[in-house]
Amino acid sequence: MSLRDYARKRRFDATPEPAADARGRRGREHRPIFVVQLHHASVRHYDFRLEMDGALKSWAVPKGPSLRVGEKRLAVEVEDHPLGYASFEGDIPAGHYGAGHVDVFDHGVWSCDGDPLESLAAGKIDFVLHGDKLGGGWKLVRTAKPASKPQWLLIKRDDAHAADLESDDLAEAPTPTGWKGRRPSGPAKPAKATKKSAVALAKKPPAKKSPTRRRRIDWHARAQALAGARPLRGSTEVGPQLATLRQAPPTGDDWLHELKWDGYRLLARIDDGKATLRSRNGLDWSDDYPEIVVALQALGVDSASLDGELIALDAKGRNCFSALQRTIEGSANATLRYVVFDLPTLAGVDLAVTRLDARKTLLEALLAGIDPQGALAYSQHIVGHGAQVFAASKTQDMEGIISKAVDAHYTPGRSRTWLKVKHAQGDEFAIVGFTAPKRSRVGFGSLLLATRERGRLRYVGRVGTGFDDATLRKLTAQLKGLARKEATVVLPAHLPFAPRDVTWVQPRLVAEVAFRGWAKEGLLRQASFQRLRDDKEVDDVGDQSTPRLSSPDKLIYPAEKITKQQVADYYAAVAPQLLPEVVRRPLSLLRCPDGLKGQCFFQKHHADSLGDGVHAVAIKEKDGGHEDYVYIDDLDGLLDLVQMNTLELHPWGSRIEDVEHPDRLVFDLDPGEGVKWPAIKAGARDVRDRLDQIGLQGFLRLSGGKGLHVVVPIAPGPSWTEAKAFCEAFADAMAGQAPNKYVATASKAKRGGVIFIDWLRNGRGATSVASWSLRARAGAGVAVPLRWDELGRTKSGADYPLARALRRAASLRQDSWDGWDEATGQTLPQLRPHDP
Repeated sequence: MSLRDYARKRRFDATPEPAADARGRRGREHRPIFVVQLHHASVRHYDFRLEMDGALKSWAVPKGPSLRVGEKRLAVEVEDHPLGYASFEGDIPAGHYGAGHVDVFDHGVWSCDGDPLESLAAGKIDFVLHGDKLGGGWKLVRTAKPASKPQWLLIKRDDAHAADLESDDLAEAPTPTGWKGRRPSGPAKPAKATKKSAVALAKKPPAKKSPTRRRRIDWHARAQALAGARPLRGSTEVGPQLATLRQAPPTGDDWLHELKWDGYRLLARIDDGKATLRSRNGLDWSDDYPEIVVALQALGVDSASLDGELIALDAKGRNCFSALQRTIEGSANATLRYVVFDLPTLAGVDLAVTRLDARKTLLEALLAGIDPQGALAYSQHIVGHGAQVFAASKTQDMEGIISKAVDAHYTPGRSRTWLKVKHAQGDEFAIVGFTAPKRSRVGFGSLLLATRERGRLRYVGRVGTGFDDATLRKLTAQLKGLARKEATVVLPAHLPFAPRDVTWVQPRLVAEVAFRGWAKEGLLRQASFQRLRDDKEVDDVGDQSTPRLSSPDKLIYPAEKITKQQVADYYAAVAPQLLPEVVRRPLSLLRCPDGLKGQCFFQKHHADSLGDGVHAVAIKEKDGGHEDYVYIDDLDGLLDLVQMNTLELHPWGSRIEDVEHPDRLVFDLDPGEGVKWPAIKAGARDVRDRLDQIGLQGFLRLSGGKGLHVVVPIAPGPSWTEAKAFCEAFADAMAGQAPNKYVATASKAKRGGVIFIDWLRNGRGATSVASWSLRARAGAGVAVPLRWDELGRTKSGADYPLARALRRAASLRQDSWDGWDEATGQTLPQLRPHDP
């Protein structure tokens, strides 16, 4: 509705201005933006715009903002503009509303003290700008002067950003050639004479002056001198190291202890002297915190990676999360600070495998001399005395402490060398549903919560207190957009509400909840909502265990620079999809103790060294004796295998409860020399169609290597001998019908230019790679299950390397093998000589 006048005044088929629904850059946790545009219309003026309520509230400022304290500039309120207008530059054609040339003069983020819409309605807005040219405190005051359009006064507050300057002194865009308009009447107040020219001031306005260092330091040499330092190979980008929750701090001088800052995790990079900021889940926050970007660039280093926490300080100088949230929303002007606690890279040197205490010493030196009231701060620590530090943090109203091993490497992912210890019992949970409101409550009654255990969501109870009206409104709107019909989790049998009264939602939101322990049913006691954690994903809740990895930085895939830790993180992330493929099935393991550069070998027999989560099942051998084969039944077992350098998992086609009767068959399309990928895809479709003709449904999998697999679920019943005979007959029949395309023999001499339909994987003890298993081959391909309609877009059997497979697993909203469960009752037909 607020953009109706904007749309009414413009013909979007003839003007380059954005349409009224142009959204611009928006998303979770973005601060409100401002933009000032220099508009050479019939009268030259500046357009001053503040984001409010999904649009740009706009004022025409004839002479432009003045940086002089207290100087009043007329600002005429005009129609709202869409967010997409913030980046508009160009020519509005003659004959159109606002005809003339538009340049962006300045842009950034802003916030005010209180609700901006209420301030707008009240006629006085006190606000802070963070831009390239305009910064610090300002106010807009509506006048009582009668006019066709509301008139305001734009005034600069007295602070460090004030200067004896006009907007025109800082305007870099030249007057367009041929412009025939006029400047506003009445000359602007002349600036006082200074030694610097207006051009020089425009390049570095006073608001953005950076502290200069007393002397130049060779940071490359300082970093290189640390034990374990190595040349940086590749990007300065690193993933965040995560802490594991503990009930009490560790003892001894092998640990250092920091305050647990209550804010948002922020990872910074400096490349070629330019700083960028990322949130914990990878969002680019550089534009939202320009004051931090400027402070980082003032450090005077060409490259670095920094890890820290974005916090807000309240009026008493205390760390306050709610003040941070309100400042991000634009309704508070709290002091924001980036508290830095680690330094993974510096000046072209990789510091990930240096000692933490050495990295922190270097970090403290890097931050020495910064403004103590500025945007950056160093996270101090104490070595030893964990219990005393933890107790002291409570007196400072802090949430707790982070304890870190003094010799810890910087290892992205969950780690036992970083521990978090909290005073109040609380945790983060996935929101999986909500109940209807009762009595005077609006929105919803309570939230249904779940945690992740062994890769799956488990219901842990409800939370119905701790919400204010604003939170109820915000959450209700978000939850309605995530509603789904299917139950998100399994509910216990006895509940104080009816399951039919639950509205289920997709598990996308994370809630932080305080509680008073756990009831015997495994449900939360006296839970109270604290806040929504927009900076965290559902994958971050629950399971925090990681394998006790030896040599986590060892390169497993040297060419791809994939470490053992990254392999472990991959398997932990895809566990929900992978575990149903492998649990309680005998496994053959492909282990690579030295990564791809060393010797890899298969192992099928159990050994105690594989870990506590890896179990043995006794299977009868041909000679009548028994051998212990390997199986796992949960995530712990999977991660134990990763610790023992397992890359590939190859399950039997039967389960340990009934190893003699398979419940799935695999046809592996193995191309001979010279067979192109389109022919392999055609072969897979051919196998699918022939199976369909005899009443069997097959499912598609990329092998992670050269070929494709067609997997057929069956009801247990046939013996291995019968299953193998069926598969051999099927492959023989296909080879007989199209000998120019297929062979059914493993002889390499007969496989040139044709596809071997490998049926041999269906014998007793034979295996095939599991869906979602990595392959021990260059490229780090993954055996990914696909829908048949996705096959046409593939380029090879290794179309999904590790990183892409991770993205697929995280984004899947439906099982790629939809219909598998219904197909598990299939029975094998009797093949006639000319079948299939």
